[in-house]
Amino acid sequence: MTPEAAGSADDRLLRALAHVQDPEIRRPLTELGMISRAEIDGGVARVQVKLTVAHCPAADRIRDDVRAAASAAEGVDEVELDVTVMEPAERKALVERLKSSRPMQFGPDTLTRIIAVTSGKGGVGKSTVTANLAATLARRGQRVGLIDADVHGYSIPAILGLEARPTRVGELMMPPQIHGISVVSIGMFVEGNQSVSWRGPMLHRTLEQFLRDVWWGDLDTLVIDMPPGTGDVAISLGQLLPHADVVVVTTPQKSAADVAERSALVARQTGQRVIGVVENMTGLRQPDGSAIEVFGSGGGDEVAQRLGVPVLARIPLAVEVRSGGDSGNPVALHDSPASQPFTDMADALSDSRKSMRGKSLPFSTDR
Repeated sequence: MTPEAAGSADDRLLRALAHVQDPEIRRPLTELGMISRAEIDGGVARVQVKLTVAHCPAADRIRDDVRAAASAAEGVDEVELDVTVMEPAERKALVERLKSSRPMQFGPDTLTRIIAVTSGKGGVGKSTVTANLAATLARRGQRVGLIDADVHGYSIPAILGLEARPTRVGELMMPPQIHGISVVSIGMFVEGNQSVSWRGPMLHRTLEQFLRDVWWGDLDTLVIDMPPGTGDVAISLGQLLPHADVVVVTTPQKSAADVAERSALVARQTGQRVIGVVENMTGLRQPDGSAIEVFGSGGGDEVAQRLGVPVLARIPLAVEVRSGGDSGNPVALHDSPASQPFTDMADALSDSRKSMRGKSLPFSTDR
């Protein structure tokens, strides 16, 4: 007899429902206290689901998944589903349980790889590289989070085609997901195309909130789109995440390469590890296979040589890359010659992953 067939009918129903996860929290509903009743009576499964908040954006999906799971349980011919909302005390208990389960989500012992994508100046395509890297990793089955830390020049939501906002559950925010990527950006908290004119302390607090108050779940990789330059945000991220890996984006132009090097040096001063350079806008490919070097050549190699790191990828100028960002459909979501450099970048980053040998895992064998 299989485990599913063992036990009472109600037990079998609960086991079936244990496979249904909250899409935002990424934990089973039964573990989150969202199933308040589950019983089978004469072939009728009566299930009560308590959503975390009213107008939950994932309500329809939760309802459909619960109905499908209950219908598949042995002995169920019909499903009666009652969907309500948690009481404040229940929601508070849930938030406390989640927070206590991961007090230092991205601390020094985290198993999540953190990749900060930086550049010395704006206009080199850093955000485009970041979004397409995240999309490439998500396509490979990784659980990916993306923080748009370019507070003054936020663009990640537009590049990914994301219009949803985080869902607040008590003190926690559940980041919206698109293309398999969980995303948070200051652009989700302002109206229209409003500018953000903040100074250092406010920027630092915002970044702390993105790291502390957003429920990211179990991530394989957290990618951070850094602002250009070496200002407050770069210093704050270095203090908050000194164990992050840093990728430097530059164009082939010598002046851009000189500035890009400075951003890497600031990262190293905070203890972060610079792992490679991405040269964007390498050349404009022609039908005969040649390339016009619109922005010159050699900048990526020069920065890499000075920093003592490899060039992870060279991304040519391509209409598909630009149009994908404009339409909210990044080119890395599709197999094409234009998406290949991002695949190469992901491969190179995988090769550069720190060895886990000797690293303490976050559990104890003490009883």
